[in-house]
Amino acid sequence: MSDPWSQLRKLTTARIALGRSGGSLPTRELLDFRLAHARARDAVHAPFDTADFASQIRFLNTDILCLESAASTQMDFLRRPDLGRRLSHSSRSQLTAHAPKNVNPCDLAIIISDGLSSRAAIEHGPALLSALVPLLKDSGWTLSPLIVVKHGRVALQDEIGELLQAHLSLMLLGERPGLGAADSLGAYFTHSPHTGLTDAARNCVSNIRTEGLSPIDAANKLFHLLTQSRQRGLSGIELKDETPALPAQPNASGLQNSPTREI
Repeated sequence: MSDPWSQLRKLTTARIALGRSGGSLPTRELLDFRLAHARARDAVHAPFDTADFASQIRFLNTDILCLESAASTQMDFLRRPDLGRRLSHSSRSQLTAHAPKNVNPCDLAIIISDGLSSRAAIEHGPALLSALVPLLKDSGWTLSPLIVVKHGRVALQDEIGELLQAHLSLMLLGERPGLGAADSLGAYFTHSPHTGLTDAARNCVSNIRTEGLSPIDAANKLFHLLTQSRQRGLSGIELKDETPALPAQPNASGLQNSPTREI
C-alpha cells in the first residue's frame, strides 16, 4: 500500500511524514535534522566581511560606506540585541560626516547587514540590490550612500535614517535561520525613521531566497511598497500590501510579506 503522505512531501520542504523506527526517528531523518541544524548554526556564526561585500556591489556605481554596530564581537551581538540596534561611536561619527548639510534630504537610505545569517546577505543581497536600485534611480529617487553594517539588527535603520535625514530607510539583513532555510533575507522599511520607533512602524518582505521569494520579485514588491509609502507618508500597520499576487513557486515555504520579526 502506497504512503498517502509521499505525494505531500514532494510539495513542501516542511518536515512532514518523517516516519519512525520504534519510538524514535529513522536514522536518515535524524541525520537530516542534524545537518539542517548545523547549517542554521553556521549561518549565524559565519563571518561577514563588510569590505569584501562592498566590493561585490561596486557594479551599482554608487557610494558605499562600511560601518559597525555597537556590538563589537559576534557573542556581544548574540547576547546583547540592544547593541546591534545602534552604531558604534566611530561609525556614528563617520556617518555624521556624510549627513546632508543645508541640502535636501535623500528619499531613501539603504542598509545591508548580516543580521543572523551572513549567508543570506552575501548570497541574495547583491541580486536584490541589482534589481531594486535601477528601479529607484529610473523613477527619480535620491539615494544616500549604500550602508554596509556588521552585526546589525532591524532597528539600526532608525538611527541611520535619522542621521542621514532620509525620508525612508530600508534594511536588508539575514533573518533568523530555521531548519528549512538558513539563507532567508529580510527587507524592512520605515517612513520618517528615528530612534524609538516600534515594530508597528515597519513593513517587512521576508523569505527572499532562491526557493522562496526571488530577489527580482522581491525588488518589484519593495519598489511598489516604497513608492506607496513615499506618496502616502506612512509605513507599518497602516500601509497594506496591495501589489498583485505573485505566481505560486514550487517549494516556496513561508510568507512573502509578513509582519516584522525583530531580530
